[in-house]
Amino acid sequence: MNNFVKQTETLSTHEVPSEEDLLQRARALIPMLWEKADSVEKNRMVSAQTIDAFVEAGFFKILQPIQYGGWGMNPAVFYKVLMELGRGCGSSAWNMMILGIHQWEYGSLNDQACQDVWGEDNTVITASSYPPFGKVEEVDGGYNISGTWKTSSGCDHGKWAFLGGLRRDASGRVIDRLSMLVPSSAWEIEDDWFTFGLAGTGSKSLVIKEAFVPHHRAHSLIQYEYSDRPAHYLYPFSQIFFGAVSAMIVGMGQGAIDEYVRQMQVRTNTTDGGEAALSPYVKDRLGNAVVRVRSARARLLQMMAESTAVVERRQLVPTFDRVHYMLDIARVGRDCEEAVMLLFKATSARGIYLNNPLQRILRDVIAASNHITQNADDTAGMLGAYLLGQQLPPMVFGLEPVSIND
Repeated sequence: MNNFVKQTETLSTHEVPSEEDLLQRARALIPMLWEKADSVEKNRMVSAQTIDAFVEAGFFKILQPIQYGGWGMNPAVFYKVLMELGRGCGSSAWNMMILGIHQWEYGSLNDQACQDVWGEDNTVITASSYPPFGKVEEVDGGYNISGTWKTSSGCDHGKWAFLGGLRRDASGRVIDRLSMLVPSSAWEIEDDWFTFGLAGTGSKSLVIKEAFVPHHRAHSLIQYEYSDRPAHYLYPFSQIFFGAVSAMIVGMGQGAIDEYVRQMQVRTNTTDGGEAALSPYVKDRLGNAVVRVRSARARLLQMMAESTAVVERRQLVPTFDRVHYMLDIARVGRDCEEAVMLLFKATSARGIYLNNPLQRILRDVIAASNHITQNADDTAGMLGAYLLGQQLPPMVFGLEPVSIND
């Protein structure tokens, strides 16, 4: 047994922060994140100092399994932290979201994979690129992989990465989607992240000429099966990962509300010099933006409350609920994008200047809502089809098609 595991077993209760402690730490970082947001965007990556601040605050321990030095907390706690960090800097919060959600994924892996990564240092950070961009060949003992995996957010800070791939049978038919754990020695970073939104996330490409991934470092992203792992690791992967993206977007929406209030409290009209805040349209847009962001936040937390009750009974989240939850998650991007656009349009010409933070938040939330996890169109269609008795496609809620009658 490693020393850090021994130390974890002797932790006293007061050394593990409460949810409110963690939220206070997140709120305390908002001014720093806000101040650095422009430089993060200009540098096209989050600084090591900001990542260190997240480490110091304990955010990487929230979802990390207890036996590997973490606190093994409910993912809803992580979501709430992201909702605060997103108010300060979208790109920085995005890095915390991506790099931090992997700590939960380790809770689904076997002990050998966790030891490979955390055996000597349980603070090692893991990046990812889940889309199956590369080539995967199943061989004796594991997989040979090669190719270019794009949009690996925060990859400059990762020593390992989860990479997505398709597993095929002998005829070439796709039979599973995999997440494969690879050390940084296997890849080179291609600096190709030039975007109009979330430009500071450093979501560059990972290029692998050839690497071997043993079976113990790979797991299915689709199969959802019961295991004896702790309750907080019994949720479906897609729910927890997709929901984390939405939680961060909620934070950006709230950040836009914060800034709009600051600007409108002191702004005057160009026509008569009166207070802009007295305009019914300025007030109406604010109220409608707030209800969209609050509704998105409430929907995510209600989803977690309902599914937590299920997993704490040591049961799997039913497919019926999962299909609904995926739309609850995916709709967040659209709701928050609409909220920020409502506010931005009220800033008129002042809003388009690069020194106005609202234009950066707008660009960031548009980029974030384009993420695959925010595809509310296809997700709504799947829910409608499911409720009408039609089959859901394979590789979404299971390896095979599924219907409400199954």
